[in-house]
This record gives sequence, C-alpha cells and structure tokens, in this order.
Amino acid sequence: MSGPVEPLRAQGRLVFCGRLGLCGRLGLWGRLGGSGRGAVGLPASLLCLVVSASLLSGCGSFWGKKEITENTDPPDVIYGKADTLIHKGSYADAAKEYEEVDINHPYSQEARKAIVMAAYAYYKAGKYDDAVSAADRYLTLHPGTQESDLAQNIIGMAYYDQVLGPKRDQTNAKKALDAYNTLLQRYPNSRYAADATNRVRILRDLLAASEMTVGRYYLRHNNYLAAINRFRTVVSDYQTTEQVEEALMRLTEAYMALGIVNEAETAAAVLGHNFPDSKWYSHAYSLLGQNGAQPQEHEGSWITQTWKGNGKPA
Repeated sequence: MSGPVEPLRAQGRLVFCGRLGLCGRLGLWGRLGGSGRGAVGLPASLLCLVVSASLLSGCGSFWGKKEITENTDPPDVIYGKADTLIHKGSYADAAKEYEEVDINHPYSQEARKAIVMAAYAYYKAGKYDDAVSAADRYLTLHPGTQESDLAQNIIGMAYYDQVLGPKRDQTNAKKALDAYNTLLQRYPNSRYAADATNRVRILRDLLAASEMTVGRYYLRHNNYLAAINRFRTVVSDYQTTEQVEEALMRLTEAYMALGIVNEAETAAAVLGHNFPDSKWYSHAYSLLGQNGAQPQEHEGSWITQTWKGNGKPA
C-alpha cells in the first residue's frame, strides 16, 4: 500500500486504507469552492463521504473482507497478547491479534513483523489460504527485509502441507515447488534453505511420479502419443529423479509400438549408457531384441539432445 493510512470513523469502527488520504489530502476542499458545494450540487461533506466510500471499496485487497474493530491498545500490548496466544496454541486468535497491530498501528515498529507472524499463526492453525495471503502481503510491502525468507518459507509450507499423492491433482505440489525454488534463489544462505532443498527433491520426484502414473495409463490404453508426451516431460524436466530410468524404458516401448524404431533405439541407448545396471535397461534391451533392433543413438533424436542439453552424457 502506498500513501498515508488514515482512519474513517463509521458507527464506532475505524477503517483503514493505504490508498485513502481523506478529503483534505485529496485537495477536495479546495476544489469544492467557497460555497461548500461540489460541481454536482452535493454538500461538501456529503461529497467527501461519497469519494471516501468509493476509495474504501479497494481496501480489502490484502486482508480480505474482514471487519476489524478499533483497538486503542498500544501496539506492543496487542503484539504481546498475540505472542501469548500463539505460545498457548491458540493460533487463529493469535493471527487476528497480529493483524490488529498492522491495521490499527501500521507505522509502529511492531507492525512489520506482525504481518509475517500472522502468516505463521494462520499456517499453524491450518488456514493455509490466509497464511499465503499474509505472507504475500509481507513480501509485497517489505521485500528484502529481515523476515522475508520466513514469509517465503511459510508460502512453501502452506502449499506443501496440502500436497496429495501422485494419482491426485498436483497443483499444490507445483506451487510449493515454485515457492521453495524462489526461496533458494533469493535467500540461498537462509536457515530454511536446507529444508527447502530437501523438499524440492521430494516434490520433483512426486511430480515425476505423477507424470509416470498418467503415462502408464495412456500406454495401457494404447494411446501412445499421449503416453510419450508424459514420459518426455519426465526426461526433459525431472532427469535427476528416480523416475527417469523407467521413463526411458517406457519411451522405448511406446516408440516401438508406433514403429518409430530410431527413437526407441535411442531411448534404450541413453538408458543403457547412463544406467547400465538398471532393471529397466534389461527390459528395454530385451524388447528391442525381440523386434530385431538394438540400443543405439541416432543423430537428431530429441532424447539425445535433451540429455546432453542438461549436462549429462548421452
């Protein structure tokens, strides 16, 4: 949010919005003229209220449509109450108190950390969407500050905890992977980096396994082109996972079924060169032999180019 944050009193509540500067700051009074009436004939006070209300319609973009009642306690008192609640395990209530610090005292020294602590409290409460929203808000308002890596890690954890098995939708796995990759790129020396690295490995293997699950389904139903596309994704994007050996063998199988012998032989050759002791290479070698073919690379194959392009021998 940019600009000063000022309160608008309405029925005993204070509503804050960083984009609202009230009528004096907008220069409305000067443009209304000496009569105190605007160009549309409305009283100045009423026109000011109308403009203020229209600006307030965008105030919920960060905290959502939450009604926060006015809290006149000092920021350190509210923050201390939130800390007490979080230590008691009352995470949802703690998150609300942290939010009140930011909303009622946005320029206090406690406000910045209160945002990321609200994100953490929401995460602990299992309110993952709210956790991601608060962490994103912190990174938007305070990029590169002390708790930025924590905020980024909270986003990763929130998505990671919602990851499903390889036979289910992998949207959260992809979002978690993106979040952890961002953490490692921006904060390589973070105390969360080691855990992020491990989770990246797990997520990549999960996503590769998901591609293999779908690819096998297509292969069983003789939809060879669709199967090849899935196995190709594993070879192209997930070469360091455990799934790549089987993916190369399945490519051999699918290409042979289509009569594309050159690609089948190349897939088997790359498999044998890089994983000579793999059981999947034995399967691929046997399959080719049954059809009078043998593992050998062919110039121009996408498999060879992809493998070399990722820094591995073909």
